[in-house]
Amino acid sequence: MSAPYVAGPVDNQQSKESKLFTVPYTAVSITDGFLANYQQVNRTVSLAHGFNMLEKAGNFANLRIAAGLEEGKFCGYWFADSDVYKWLEAVGWELGRAADAELQAMADKAITLVEKAQQDDGYLDSYYQFALPGKHWTDLDHGHELYCAGHLIQAAVAWQRAVGNERLLAVTLRLVDHIYGLFGPGKREETCGHPEIEMALVELYRLTHNARHLELAQLFIDRRGTNKMRGHAGYGAVYQQDHLPVREAEEVVGHAVRQLYLTTGATDLYMETAENALLQAMHTLWDDMTQHKLYVTGGLGSRFDGESFGGPYELPSETGYCETCAAIASLMWNWRLLLITGERQYADLFEHTLYNGVLSSPGLEGASYLYVNPLQVQNGRYVRASVDTGTGESRLRPAWHNCACCPPNVMRTLSSLSHYLATGNAAGLQIHQFANAHLDLAMHNQSAKLAIETNYPWEGSIAITVQEGPAEPWQLALRLPRWCTQYAATLNGHAITPTLGENGYLLLERSWQPGDVLRLELHMEPLFLAPHPRIDAVRGCAALQRGPLIYCFESQDQPDGVELQDVQVMTEAALVDTAVSPFENMQLIEVSGQMSPIAWGDALYRPLTDIPPTDAMPVMLTAIPYFAWGNRGMKSMRVWLPLANSK
Repeated sequence: MSAPYVAGPVDNQQSKESKLFTVPYTAVSITDGFLANYQQVNRTVSLAHGFNMLEKAGNFANLRIAAGLEEGKFCGYWFADSDVYKWLEAVGWELGRAADAELQAMADKAITLVEKAQQDDGYLDSYYQFALPGKHWTDLDHGHELYCAGHLIQAAVAWQRAVGNERLLAVTLRLVDHIYGLFGPGKREETCGHPEIEMALVELYRLTHNARHLELAQLFIDRRGTNKMRGHAGYGAVYQQDHLPVREAEEVVGHAVRQLYLTTGATDLYMETAENALLQAMHTLWDDMTQHKLYVTGGLGSRFDGESFGGPYELPSETGYCETCAAIASLMWNWRLLLITGERQYADLFEHTLYNGVLSSPGLEGASYLYVNPLQVQNGRYVRASVDTGTGESRLRPAWHNCACCPPNVMRTLSSLSHYLATGNAAGLQIHQFANAHLDLAMHNQSAKLAIETNYPWEGSIAITVQEGPAEPWQLALRLPRWCTQYAATLNGHAITPTLGENGYLLLERSWQPGDVLRLELHMEPLFLAPHPRIDAVRGCAALQRGPLIYCFESQDQPDGVELQDVQVMTEAALVDTAVSPFENMQLIEVSGQMSPIAWGDALYRPLTDIPPTDAMPVMLTAIPYFAWGNRGMKSMRVWLPLANSK
């Protein structure tokens, strides 16, 4: 390598099973454009906002009380420490991109509290230290102690890798030693009701090369499936994925975030152990998720009760949960599956979920977040999605949540986003996600520099310029998104036909020269999507997609007097892209539809033979990207609209 290898969130350089390998954390920088704007807002607005909210909500006070610095009562949920750790992880990755004195000062204060709160024996969990003293490790089903430890581990890894700061790592290693002494081989045969520590321990092993860390991750995974956990409400052990051993599970069930954190950890474990039974189980679960339980936005978890997966095709729009953390967990899982297999389907789902299921959470201003991401809202009323001020003002995205797991999860994802754009292997370089970026890495032990220019996701033109590279041939692989049915490629202005690999990537191997420009044109036009016939909630409806983006209809953009509950879409009419937008640099779509005024009177139900006639009137509807809804006050919104002939 041209410089010491500094890993990002996942370091599989020495893993036993991977086809693709992560590149150094600083090798890829997103320079400007759509994703860069999200990173900039996250850096300049969101992280400071998160620090202030953690202070206001009492998370920092909990640590101060645990450290003996002040007195008081515990604030928030018993797992509140984890929000501090996720925020710290976000700041660590962000400082790894570029120094910032204000962020550093905030983080130093938080790290100092964590250090002071840790007990002499290594234990660290503020809730159990002063709200329930003497009750350590007495409720693994619901206590979240190992869950919080997992997020601390990930924060420590980020700070060590990104900025070379080992303060959190020192705290972490003492805590993990404490945990190993209680739950290691021959010790307590238990595991955490909320998976998270498994993937964190594997990553800690990749950092420390301490076999005990990998051993502990495997023990926690192997111990799951005894059907003993108390679960939630009527879900029983299924809620915590304790109903079956991980290797025997055939469907994603229970609490969606827990399920996907568990699959992520199990996939990490496969990379290090090459145990085929784990990988086969992951393929089975991924197939079930994508074929039966995935929202068109990439959202996951259809039930408000238990924040859980429902049954096959149980995908209601208005009451769908789609927790932001579940979408982020999907990103993490799909990234690891992509590293293992090199298959396009995982990068495709990563893209789709990022643009629709994750970016729908943060407000465009960077200081508000959705916890859940429904596909239909009436008059802005949805629990955890809107705040009714009680003053008649517009309902708004919440600035924070009493259960604030999602905002700092979004922050750490955006801070580390460049990690997920590209990988390398012996063949060459693979580009998985498209953004304006600069790549500076090693290829065949020689320096390689490339620049990516694009207006993605609004336009499908992607230009890759080789600025420097090895003289010998190497392969450049570009993902051909599944949504794209037509494409063209040129090299230095001349049309070419790259090989389309079985894995869904366009492959071009040659002796690249400085100044070579490979341009990929992805044909991008709007199209209607139809749901599977068994998805009862949206039967007879259509959704709208353009490139990687799902669109929705928000009441603010429709003509006066148009009620979204009363409109149908006319799919035979042409779809029209428009640059006229209430948002800067955002592509909208005009759609022909009709509105059928309701003339039912006071009756809620009528005989089928006594349905009053309606006179449908044509309307021109405007669709905005789903990720942008709810940024102008919350009114009504729909992703799926009934077809004009299915009213």
